[in-house]
Amino acid sequence: MSTTLDTDICIIGGGIAGLWLNARLRQAGYQSLLVERGALGGGQSVKSQGIIHGGIKYALGGKLNAATEAIAGMPERWRSCLAGDGELDLRGVRVLSEHHYLWSPGSLISNLAGFFASKALRGRVEQVKGKALPKVFNDPAFRGKVYQLGELVLDVPSAITRLAELSGDGLIADSSPHVLRADDGSISGVQLHGATIRAQRYVLTAGEGTDALMQEWGESEPAMQRRPLQMVLVKGPDLPPLFAHCLGASPKPRLTVTTHPCEDGQWCWYLGGELAEQGVNQTADALIDAAKRELTELLPWINLDNCQWTTLPVNRAEPAQSGLVRPDNAYVQAKGNALISWPTKLALAPNLSDLVFEELERQQIRPQPHAPLPSDLPRPRVAEPIWDMCFR
Repeated sequence: MSTTLDTDICIIGGGIAGLWLNARLRQAGYQSLLVERGALGGGQSVKSQGIIHGGIKYALGGKLNAATEAIAGMPERWRSCLAGDGELDLRGVRVLSEHHYLWSPGSLISNLAGFFASKALRGRVEQVKGKALPKVFNDPAFRGKVYQLGELVLDVPSAITRLAELSGDGLIADSSPHVLRADDGSISGVQLHGATIRAQRYVLTAGEGTDALMQEWGESEPAMQRRPLQMVLVKGPDLPPLFAHCLGASPKPRLTVTTHPCEDGQWCWYLGGELAEQGVNQTADALIDAAKRELTELLPWINLDNCQWTTLPVNRAEPAQSGLVRPDNAYVQAKGNALISWPTKLALAPNLSDLVFEELERQQIRPQPHAPLPSDLPRPRVAEPIWDMCFR
């Protein structure tokens, strides 16, 4: 016999965005239930570089734009939560670096120095020299410039673990949840193995999986786009910590590097930026060769002889845009009794929650009395760090 689970809000998809929303809802007095078909964070979240962007990398053309302004307040908002003073208590989440950096291997950055010193970016960008330089650049062979950004880098698995704790009993694992369509086209429930969830509102936060949920529901709008990347992972015993964008000839970072701890005590450099965008149409071996050439040219004093190399295809799932451009902000659209959403970036998870709360207020959706959720609901596990899975 199937059990009916009545709740205020049913969230489908347990990445950072869904978990953040679930924690916010429960804190606000809603009963919510998040359904995850695999591991928490196992889609885009665990493949993220963990950078809490403040939008600086979108301003490398020398001017502010909509993407820069939309994301500008996110680092401080996350910092407040990490300190226990924000909307969620994220104390205990591991911060890999208090700052992200921007570096130039030569004189390219000189054209942007005046822009970085402008009032618009004051307090968000600061040049560093001498002993203040990150260790990796403190070498006589380094001839470039380094700017410290008002951004931070998180250990994403620890953030997922903490957000799961804040969800209490509001998480449920199910390998194949099905969206049920009512006669009027709305969602009548979410069918699980042995249970059906019925809610006032359903929020789709499944990232790339939202496309399949929409098809099952029988709806085609809002449409989703995929922006593919092929990341490079470099693991070695002698790699120093590096958290930085490398400036290139285009308005996009030539290379974006973050450093992550592996289970065997070694460090992994996770390489994104233009390298990852251009690597989509390359074989893994060709992309690794390109990454080796880049690192040898940019950081020739770093010994890469004993490193392991691999690649990781990643699809960024976003609301469809003309020309496949990157959206500027988190996205939430109401459709019947559902809210379709994509955070577009890890840093914008709080912004997505704001948009959901605004829509719930507009629709006058209030917490209702419900029976307590069963204590024996199958609970999803937290996804393994991708750097461990890739090198195992």
